[in-house]
Amino acid sequence: MMNRRAILGGLAAATCAAPAAADWLRAGVGDNDTPLRTLAVSRGLRFGAANNNFWLRDADFAQACARDCGILVPEYELKRDLTEPSQGEYDFSASDALLDYAQKNGMLFRGHPLVWYASNPDWLEPAVAAVKGETIFTDYVRHAVLHYRGRMHSWDVVNEAIEPKDGRADGLRDSFWVRRFGPSYIDHAFHAAHDCDPNTLLVYNDYGLEQAGPANDARRRATLALLERLTAKGVPVGGLGLQAHINAFGRTIDQTKLAAFLDAVQSMGLRILVTEHDVDDTGGPSDIASRDRAVADATRRLLDVVLDNTATVAVLTWGYSDRFLKAESTRDQLLRGNPRSLPLDEAMRPTPMHAALARALAGARKR
Repeated sequence: MMNRRAILGGLAAATCAAPAAADWLRAGVGDNDTPLRTLAVSRGLRFGAANNNFWLRDADFAQACARDCGILVPEYELKRDLTEPSQGEYDFSASDALLDYAQKNGMLFRGHPLVWYASNPDWLEPAVAAVKGETIFTDYVRHAVLHYRGRMHSWDVVNEAIEPKDGRADGLRDSFWVRRFGPSYIDHAFHAAHDCDPNTLLVYNDYGLEQAGPANDARRRATLALLERLTAKGVPVGGLGLQAHINAFGRTIDQTKLAAFLDAVQSMGLRILVTEHDVDDTGGPSDIASRDRAVADATRRLLDVVLDNTATVAVLTWGYSDRFLKAESTRDQLLRGNPRSLPLDEAMRPTPMHAALARALAGARKR
């Protein structure tokens, strides 16, 4: 009997050859009335999305998310420039509001991010340059993790620490964190989070790990090297987050390399999460149906591989409706309309991407 990965490879080749003729696309959208969160749980997975308080003001959007999403991550409300605008003065009220929405609708909650080179308050980088010890970030990690102790499914502890183009031998990003503390800042962040909530899944999160091309190969190599170093030293990293911001008309997913990469992650005893999935339809035709097919097929190619790996525990999209997306230029707005990147369109109707998610979740290997 052929294994599932071999079967999926054959299906992928057939669908790429004639995506418009694929049965799952031709069937249209909304052909499965089961909520995505229910399909996910039936396979031992979680499905959800990033959200924010502004979007939730739209009642139809809030209802659609409550129906389909079983896990929520704040889109912006847990970034440090919002939660610690002045040094030592913490404000988690915006993310607390999202947690309240999640709990009322039976959703899990995950945190994003604790340590990142971006979206920081203006005072932070000069303060980091002046200090002698790691408490400038470990105190923040402890404060945030303790605030949500016992209420988080997972935390993105360190976000986007890899950038091979910066030229470091270890592939790390030449951020103000690594310039001041060296690679050990990552270790300290994970230890601080684990000390405060040892039962929460602690995740390293990054982008560019799915597609074809030499730059993506370099990112995969650097990420594996980082994870191997952390696990060898007993750093309490529990999972890898794949942001999975992918393209419908640009670089394709290299399914073979992605599968091998995820197998290597699994071999370290780590879990895998798709944390920020969306599909950029830039460069596609003005015809919405053609763009929708390409976006759905890109999602399918991703999930064929990711959900075949039993270390994968969750799939989240970065947002849930195209309503809040805007074209990059007036020309695009006139010729193509707004982007088609997420499971629901502007009117909260399921797109072919939604159908692709439903079929991928329903057909996933059970955990």
